[in-house]
Amino acid sequence: MSVLAWQHPAQWGLAALAATWRVEIVGAEHRDRALADGSPVIWTHWHGHLLPLFWLHRHRQLTVLISRHRDGERLVDIARRWGYHTLRGSSTRGAVPGLLGLARTLEMGGQIALAVDGPRGPRHVAKAGALALARKSRATVVAVAAWARPAWHAGSWDGFLVPAPGARVRVAYAEPWRAPPSPSPGAEASTDPMPLQERLDWAARLAAC
Repeated sequence: MSVLAWQHPAQWGLAALAATWRVEIVGAEHRDRALADGSPVIWTHWHGHLLPLFWLHRHRQLTVLISRHRDGERLVDIARRWGYHTLRGSSTRGAVPGLLGLARTLEMGGQIALAVDGPRGPRHVAKAGALALARKSRATVVAVAAWARPAWHAGSWDGFLVPAPGARVRVAYAEPWRAPPSPSPGAEASTDPMPLQERLDWAARLAAC
C-alpha cells in the first residue's frame, strides 16, 4: 500500500477514535498564562504521549519536528491537515536543518511542540535540546503530559499510548518556566535538563491522579 493510500484512512480513523474520548484538562491556567503574553512557547512532552496531545492541540498553528523515517512521511500529511506546521529531521538524522527551523520559528514568536525523549529514548529521560532552544530564544517552556484509561500501550521503546474508544483522557500542564540566561557574557550556560525533567515528571503524576 502506498503512503498516500494509507494517510487518509488513518486520519479518519484517528479522528473517529479521538471523537469518543472524554477529555479532562488539568492546569489550564498554566496553559493560558503561557499564551497570555505573546512570547514564543515550547510545549514539551514525552514521545509516548504524542497521540492524545496531537489530537487535542490540532489547529493551533504549532510547529512540530517529524522524523525523516518512512513513518514520518505518513505523519506529515495528517499533521498538516490538522493545522500543524511541519519540519523534517530529528536528533539523529537531519538534525541541523530541523533544529534551525525550530529556532527560527521561536525567533519569530511562534510555538513549537517537542518530544524531549525522542526519537529513540531512553524513555522519559529529557534531553538538553529543548533547554538549549529555550535559552537561545528566551521562550516560555511548558511541560505537558497525558494519561488515559482504558488504553493500550505499544511494545515500542516509548510505550506509545493509545486511548481506547470512550476512554477517559486527562491532559496536564505544568507551570510555565523560562530557562535562566547565562550568568555573564561569554560564560557557558548550563544545559542540565533536570529542571525540565522535574516538570515533565510532575505533569505526568498530575495527569495520572
